[in-house]
Amino acid sequence: MRQRSLIAITAALSAGALTLTACGSRDSGDKGSDSSGTTVTIGVDAPLTGDLSAMGLGIKNSVDLAVKNANKQKYVDGVTFKIEAKDDQAQPSAGQQNAAALVADKSVLGVVGPLNSSVAESMQKVFDDAKLVEISPANTGPSLTQGADWQTKKVRGYKSYFRTATTDAIQGPFAAQYVFNDAKKKKVFVIDDKKTYGAGLAGTFTDEFKKLGGTVVGTQHINPDTKDFSAVATEVKNSGADVVYYGGEYPQAGPLSKQIKAAGAKIPLVGGDGINSADYIPLAGASATGDLSTSVGAPVEELASAKTFVADYAAAGYKDAYSAYGGYAYDSAWAIIEAVKKVVTDNSGKLPDDARAKITAAVQNVSFDGVTGKVAFDEYGDATNKQLTVYAVENGAWKAVKSGTFAG
Repeated sequence: MRQRSLIAITAALSAGALTLTACGSRDSGDKGSDSSGTTVTIGVDAPLTGDLSAMGLGIKNSVDLAVKNANKQKYVDGVTFKIEAKDDQAQPSAGQQNAAALVADKSVLGVVGPLNSSVAESMQKVFDDAKLVEISPANTGPSLTQGADWQTKKVRGYKSYFRTATTDAIQGPFAAQYVFNDAKKKKVFVIDDKKTYGAGLAGTFTDEFKKLGGTVVGTQHINPDTKDFSAVATEVKNSGADVVYYGGEYPQAGPLSKQIKAAGAKIPLVGGDGINSADYIPLAGASATGDLSTSVGAPVEELASAKTFVADYAAAGYKDAYSAYGGYAYDSAWAIIEAVKKVVTDNSGKLPDDARAKITAAVQNVSFDGVTGKVAFDEYGDATNKQLTVYAVENGAWKAVKSGTFAG
């Protein structure tokens, strides 16, 4: 059980210049060979098609930008980078197949992704067995790094798995404190989509909301494959709730919010980073004004450290926005690249036989100023940056209303 916590609100967002550089190496195909003339692949796994493609494409493009900057600046002499992007369609089975394919490609020295925690669960062992480092810019399920019993005993299961996003162990309580203390909502109806991410987030929110003195007036689970939520909307209306918390993602959250309002419950829907997408707005409709979400970190657009990233992304001409996880995807790729540089440098400019294993070990100790601020990992592979932001729907867009850190 966590002790009652406080939110320490940051007076100013993190600043600092970002140098958009990267580096690379190759895998153990050539036994201890010189790295000159080497093509190195950074794998990407994300939903590139389907309902969540807006976030997935932002991840892919941001890794691609990191690779392009590395090549342009020749950060490692003789090394050319490329990416290999695979579409998991937000499905664990597809993610597992993608993981196996990336492991089989000996030029792949690291992987960025996936978006979904449930997909990550299917991939972790595949990558860990191959000692191939995986860094997610978006996974927030605490069990991925701290084990199934993370609330009572933290155990790291896979040393090859890292993430640049903070976890739901922090995000859920952060949201609960904002809803209870700032929004002054005392009666919540909690809904989730039964998936790893959604159920976990709803659980950590609920625990903290109760500790603060709030009342959970109802709970329900939805089927994420449907868009008809009229039954649960009626339940919400009849419950007397003054706020709804939803653990899940925007393709369901938008219609859910719209139908709750249509049922007569004129109350805000609150969710996590999974609903923090521009695509939520048209799905939720005009009545979405006042809905809230939390997301990892501070708004990229407001970070001095991200100005070059934002400008470079625009200049690159990507059709799709970098979305909620673009900065974290860039930093994930950067962490792999920095680790590769360390391994090559330590081996006199050559790639060792066990390059993948050494790169994984090096990621544990990387520390640099990235797009999203200081990038480093703790003993579980979690990001040391614990900042979060609350957003509200205003004038048809998500607007940041409060950034801070959560102290447990």
